[in-house]
Amino acid sequence: MKQGKAVRAMVRNEDQRAQALRDMGAEVVVGDLLDLDSMHRAIAGCETMYFGMSVSDTYLAATVNAAAVAKHHGVKAFINMSQMTLSQMSITETTPSPQHKLHWLAEQALNWSGLPVVHVRPTVLLEGFFLIFTPDSVRESNQIRLPFGEGKTSPVAVEDVARVVAALLADPRPHIGKIYHLTGPQSENMHFFAQEYSNALGRTITFADIPVEAWRDGLLERGLPVHLVNHFTTMADLHRAGRYDRMSDDVRTLTGQGPLSVQEFVRKNSATFTA
Repeated sequence: MKQGKAVRAMVRNEDQRAQALRDMGAEVVVGDLLDLDSMHRAIAGCETMYFGMSVSDTYLAATVNAAAVAKHHGVKAFINMSQMTLSQMSITETTPSPQHKLHWLAEQALNWSGLPVVHVRPTVLLEGFFLIFTPDSVRESNQIRLPFGEGKTSPVAVEDVARVVAALLADPRPHIGKIYHLTGPQSENMHFFAQEYSNALGRTITFADIPVEAWRDGLLERGLPVHLVNHFTTMADLHRAGRYDRMSDDVRTLTGQGPLSVQEFVRKNSATFTA
């Protein structure tokens, strides 16, 4: 919208977030990714589109539904939000996460569809994981309590992912058929990132490793869906196994600006981590 382009956004519910999009100048369509009528209303008349969906056991069906309608309307670029673990998967290699399997199958279906697709594969998101699971323990005991062991990770901020998607939507043609991997600027273990938290917050934060199963039980007690918990548990196991030790310069290459560091992210959200 900052570039003067017309933007249509589909939302699930009519709420303050939908109104915020309208206030920015977007046309808002309320609908459901699994509903064909909703998808026609969202996609008809659009030349380029971005598809993304949160962790869900209906992810594959929603992707195929969106792809079918996009192809019907002759969309010229389909920017697909995927995830970086797929770079370690194949027809013979998978993970225990049902969500990873759905993502991998969704990418296959999009590739088979003949649509002009660009796959965007971020690693673990700062907002989607660290901002959810670390503030309570940091506020209460100055600890990051996660079941990551000594594994390294390179979390990326949503704002950096959004800048990449915006760049692709603005000029998609050179990128059709390509896959981009998005990481933060450092791949380090959680002791390193505890120091980053310390530097950002001005007090000593330490990392305390916790057992995966105990963490999983806690997520279930909080009422999170089993599908989501199984995905998070797999992410923890893969971190412990060193499978999130990933680095890519695609954020800088595509946007001309490096990604946010963990220290910068925690500083921007310092109120969330402070009692």
